[in-house]
Amino acid sequence: MKIEEINALLEDIDLNGQPPSEEPARQYYYLKKCRSYVEAEEKKLGRKLTACVTTFGCQMNARDSEKLSGILEQAGYVLTDSEEADFDIYNTCTVRDNADQRVYGRLGHLNSLKKKNPHMKVALCGCMMQEPGTIEKIRKSYRFVDLVFGTHNIFKFAELLASVFEQKAMIVDIWEGTDKIVEDLPVERKYPFKSGINIMFGCNNFCSYCIVPYVRGRERSRSPKDIIREIEALAADGVVEIMLLGQNVNSYGKNLEEPMSFAGLLREVEKIEGIERIRFMTSHPKDLSDELIEVMASSKKICRHLHLPLQSGSTRILQAMNRRYTKEQYLALVEKIRAAIPDIALTTDIIVGFPGETPEDVEETIDVIKKVRFDNAFTFIYSKRTGTPAAAMENQVSEEVVKEGFDKVLRTVQETAREQVKRLSGLTLEALVEEVNEQDPSLVTGRLSNNTLVHFPGDPSLIGKIVSVYLKEYKGFYFLGEMAGGVPECQKA
Repeated sequence: MKIEEINALLEDIDLNGQPPSEEPARQYYYLKKCRSYVEAEEKKLGRKLTACVTTFGCQMNARDSEKLSGILEQAGYVLTDSEEADFDIYNTCTVRDNADQRVYGRLGHLNSLKKKNPHMKVALCGCMMQEPGTIEKIRKSYRFVDLVFGTHNIFKFAELLASVFEQKAMIVDIWEGTDKIVEDLPVERKYPFKSGINIMFGCNNFCSYCIVPYVRGRERSRSPKDIIREIEALAADGVVEIMLLGQNVNSYGKNLEEPMSFAGLLREVEKIEGIERIRFMTSHPKDLSDELIEVMASSKKICRHLHLPLQSGSTRILQAMNRRYTKEQYLALVEKIRAAIPDIALTTDIIVGFPGETPEDVEETIDVIKKVRFDNAFTFIYSKRTGTPAAAMENQVSEEVVKEGFDKVLRTVQETAREQVKRLSGLTLEALVEEVNEQDPSLVTGRLSNNTLVHFPGDPSLIGKIVSVYLKEYKGFYFLGEMAGGVPECQKA
């Protein structure tokens, strides 16, 4: 929804009446209330109020943060990257313990900032807030926090924000689950030319090491019509690349009244004019269908990149992880994908140190890495998450053994990935220019269809354009290049 439409909608709302019971009308009622509170605070302080949204974790969280930013901006806050703001919100992750510790560590900094600025408000939301024990710890040790909410009621942010202005005590609003999907709320995108789109929420897989199904809830797919409508609006607003987001996009549509496969959704998305690139994540190997491979192979818009989490190359460990595929099945799937899409870039996730893992299991993982030759891999040391089946398993692996295995896996990943990516040297490929290079302002940074980065001479006018780039020099997971052939006429301003 555009700013003018939001303003017109808010103008018609009577704050003297009762808040609507239906969504999203109820949230727009509270959004108007928030505007009045922000305006009153501005008059008192003699300046505009600022807000900072800090995101921890995955692309799902990044998209949620854009929704939070949209509400804050429409409430009258000026968005900033500085935590010395009048409203600070941490959108948290809890996949690994170090994510929790990062949040707790930074909360101490926010407390010191709040002492300097008594008008400052602090909010916490996201997956970490759904974890057992977190709320009790926050109430006890971080009493300066004003608002705490979770993953299921993010659509209520305007209503919760209004409550923060109206009440002095900490507000805690955590839901155990939900079947609600609320559409048409404000969003402030980080990039004008690309955007994430939630196609589903939650997860039904219950991998034994993973906390996500417990904090994100069961799978809920959005209506195809709502997804298409959102993407059409994004295309009309200048977006050329979209990323379809879900904990397991391959199981999209199973709970819809009229089921639609993920491959079927991709076919519909591809028809939208203005969208030049389609990405998605994440895919679970057990659900990746022949239909999806066929759609990807024949598509002119779906990017040549597939993130396919392996987690372990040992069938024994995969069974303990409740991944529901074997080493052999994963390798057969990769072979099928590569046969259909020879130029595909495969990336993955790998966990080292799962309970009961032996050096022989680690060697099985290394064997898969060498056979698949991933373009990149996110390699993690197993993190014990309270409440998951793996946390109660015997044979937790010692830190020393885990580190040895992790180092071997990481070394193998880096060696094979370098060789895999280096094969692109000397080619001319299309890149979407995303930003001016942080280290050298004479360069811009673009992303290839296969997700590899390339830096090349250019100016800010190229940002958001898809251009041909000659991959001149391989530098280890990225390229230095030069633009070939200029900007296509259809993309010129």
